[in-house]
Amino acid sequence: MLSSTCKYAIRAIIYLGLNNKEGERIGIKVIAEDLNMPSPFLGKIMQTLAKNKVLTSTKGPHGGFALYKKPEDISVLSIIDIFDGLDLFDECVIGLKICEKKPEYKNKCVFGKKVDPLINSFKSEFENQTLANFMNDYKEVGHFI
Repeated sequence: MLSSTCKYAIRAIIYLGLNNKEGERIGIKVIAEDLNMPSPFLGKIMQTLAKNKVLTSTKGPHGGFALYKKPEDISVLSIIDIFDGLDLFDECVIGLKICEKKPEYKNKCVFGKKVDPLINSFKSEFENQTLANFMNDYKEVGHFI
C-alpha cells in the first residue's frame, strides 16, 4: 500500500524521535547504518522531510538531522501525503477505469462497497496516529530495530 520511500521516511522519523537528544543532530551515515538503508536514498528522503518542515538539517562535521516539529504534531498521514499523496485513499483498489473517471460509480461498485470502509478506516487511523504514539509504544516494547 505504501511506497518504499514512504516506509523508509516513517522508519527514519521514528528513529530520530527515539534517538535524538535535545539540541543534537544525528548524521545520515549513522541513521542509514542503524536502519540498514542505503545512505544516498535515505539522504534524499531526509532532505524532502526537511524541505517540508518535518526535520531540520544542518551541514558540516557536527551536522545531521533532528525533528523540526514536536512528535505529537507529526501524523503518519502527513508523511504519507508528502511521499505518496492522498490519492491512494481515493483510487479504485482494483483499478476500474469507470471508478476513476466517474466517482459517482464508486459507490455502486461491488468491490468498492466492501473495501472503501476499510480504506477510510486506514486513512483515519493514519491521521490519528502521531510520531509520539509510536515512540511511546516502542519505548514500552524496549526496542525499535
